[in-house]
Amino acid sequence: MTDLTSLDGLKGVELTDEQIQGLLNQIDLDIANLVREGKLSAGKYASPAGNVDRGASLQGLIQARDYFTKLLQSRGGWEVTQYEQA
Repeated sequence: MTDLTSLDGLKGVELTDEQIQGLLNQIDLDIANLVREGKLSAGKYASPAGNVDRGASLQGLIQARDYFTKLLQSRGGWEVTQYEQA
């Protein structure tokens, strides 16, 4: 597949809360593996030459986590209370 030259014509739907939480879980797993020097996670972020900049990869994951956390929190929520008459 060739690279896009424009975003015109792209369509999509908003991520659900469950999808965002799934992304956060995957990011947390990748962070843990990078910190523990896991080979599978580090391989995802390797350059074509096979080099891994763990610091840059970790920083990118933290920024992605911050973004998705803010996105999830920005959706608000419902607070349900029940009135009990004495």
